[in-house]
Amino acid sequence: MTSRGSHRDGTSAAAAFMSSLDAKDASPHTKRAYRTAVEQYLTWLESVPSVDWTRPPRRTLRAYLAALDGRGLSRSTIGSRVAALRSFYRFCRRQAWVDGDPWAAVVTPRRSSRLPRVMEVDDVERLLDVIPGSAGHAVGRTWTPGIPEAIEIRDRAIVECAYAAGLRISEIAGARVGDVDLGHGEIRVLGKGRKERMGMLGGPARDALEGYLHVARPVLAEAGEGTAEALFLSSRGGALGTRGVRKRIDLLVKRAGLPEKTTPHTLRHSFASHLLEGGADLRVVQELLGHASLSTTQVYTHVSPGRLRSSYRAAHPRATDEHTPEATPPEEGGDPS
Repeated sequence: MTSRGSHRDGTSAAAAFMSSLDAKDASPHTKRAYRTAVEQYLTWLESVPSVDWTRPPRRTLRAYLAALDGRGLSRSTIGSRVAALRSFYRFCRRQAWVDGDPWAAVVTPRRSSRLPRVMEVDDVERLLDVIPGSAGHAVGRTWTPGIPEAIEIRDRAIVECAYAAGLRISEIAGARVGDVDLGHGEIRVLGKGRKERMGMLGGPARDALEGYLHVARPVLAEAGEGTAEALFLSSRGGALGTRGVRKRIDLLVKRAGLPEKTTPHTLRHSFASHLLEGGADLRVVQELLGHASLSTTQVYTHVSPGRLRSSYRAAHPRATDEHTPEATPPEEGGDPS
């Protein structure tokens, strides 16, 4: 039988768990998500009378799921929270602080099977059109922009880069100047699990990044908190974090009159969907997205009705016009259905 602690021991266990994530070199995003999940769970347990964190009854865990749902969290977020708690209890089991994972027997809500939101190509253009000016024309000139103009040039580079390479918001914020290879049109990306991959940069993205690096970034770097390595800088010269990226994209989305649910991740969804629509191989898209499993990439394999019709007509032996009977108009007074 293992020795069990109090709620205070739970807090100590949580701290040890977070230290173990540091040792594994987990990404900052993962560490924040796991810390939030574990700390909020232990705090909630403290409000439940006579419940030991090492062996909470199943009804208590179901009540916690109901509490998360009552806060308006999505099924996906709830699933992620439970995954973090299971990881926490497995760690505690290895330390002999608990007998097992109480969450192992709890059925969590199934994640929604809704397709990810995808922008039309014209919507991507609308998003770019609301950014004044262009960085490309500035290369080779002696013109020096002010801070507002430098921010606009940076924003264009962010949108172009995110859409061209299918970057996550954390990958945008974590990019370094040394990761960009304009000559080969590539950007080195450190993704989930700190797995490295190469992102591709098309002509517009390369032009936007070149203009930003040569014209706008030096202006931002001189603003006071110059961060030598960060690719995208804030107006104060420091690294532009995920919150800053999201705030700027939200502003551009509002300017363009796009749906409010259009997020930085929507650009990533659109990147994948547009590649597949253009005929890219699923495994190639998997590599470009940095997905560990092909099944994760398959969510993007939804096909537009237009492409379904064109593919059918091109491939089916009896889909050509000569085999397709023309619609016969209904007799006068007949039922058109």
